[in-house]
Amino acid sequence: MLNIFMLSNGRLVQAEINHLQDLENLQPIWVDMESPTPEEKRWVKQHYGLSIPDDATDDDIEESARFYEEDNGELHIRSDFLIDDDEDPRSVRSAFILNQHNQALKSCGVLFSIHEEDIPVFRLLRLRARRVPGLIDDAKDVLLSLFDADVEYSADTLEGIYDDLKKVSKRVLAGQITDDYAQHILADIAWQEDLNGRIRRNMLDTRRAVSFMMRSKMLDAEQFEDARQILRDIESLDSHTQFLFDKINFLMDALVGFLNINQNKIIKIFSVASVALLPPTLIASVYGMNFHAMPELEWKYGYLYAILVMIASALGPMLYFRKRGWLK
Repeated sequence: MLNIFMLSNGRLVQAEINHLQDLENLQPIWVDMESPTPEEKRWVKQHYGLSIPDDATDDDIEESARFYEEDNGELHIRSDFLIDDDEDPRSVRSAFILNQHNQALKSCGVLFSIHEEDIPVFRLLRLRARRVPGLIDDAKDVLLSLFDADVEYSADTLEGIYDDLKKVSKRVLAGQITDDYAQHILADIAWQEDLNGRIRRNMLDTRRAVSFMMRSKMLDAEQFEDARQILRDIESLDSHTQFLFDKINFLMDALVGFLNINQNKIIKIFSVASVALLPPTLIASVYGMNFHAMPELEWKYGYLYAILVMIASALGPMLYFRKRGWLK
């Protein structure tokens, strides 16, 4: 899908592109390609003179090759964007090519973006830029606004993790946790931990991209200050992600503690039973010895007497354990 965005009265306007001729007489500041077809790549190359690298959205690119500047002044940035899907949260690689001096369009710069999936951050920026005039002035503003929206999207996702962990905390600290119940809670905690880790990695990637833009000296004074504000927002999110990691570890420890208590209850039952059965076992052993005159045979009520003595010897420890509260 090929999306062309232009500025009109300070707002971002999208143009529908179905043929190569539709690109004529357009002066875009942002050319967005979502899962572009070979034909659409050919249109971009033919009209804008831009060759899209085959590995633009690959995940196995070396870290050092994700941010660089070409001899012709093109800036290449590859950055990850978070998708908070309830079934499969993931990061999607997006490639940016900032052509700061596009001779074909006689413009001061065009941002080209290539990605394989629809990214929520891109939708959020398009919606804001259409409604808020003056939000974007050039292609560099588009790129900075995308990173800013990515930070805000990550912050919203962190708030969702806070709410989910609050529910998990009530379930864990309520006690009375069975093994099956604990299995579901562990799955929820592991899910939130994975999502929190993805946010932290995503913020690390965004920090590197924004820092590269600042080092490249491509930003004016106002944009440079906006970039610094994005970095400050990322710093604030780092402390929140660390707090969530600590909270997740606490819940894991608490849950494991409750499981150990459940296991100890089972072991305690066997321990109490074995101690209570020691006296009857001793009496049965004594009466089972091969005496010259065996009491249970010599006495009229020998067997009954032996059974009553064994029961009494078992009840004594059980009553003592109950008095101490060990049978609860």
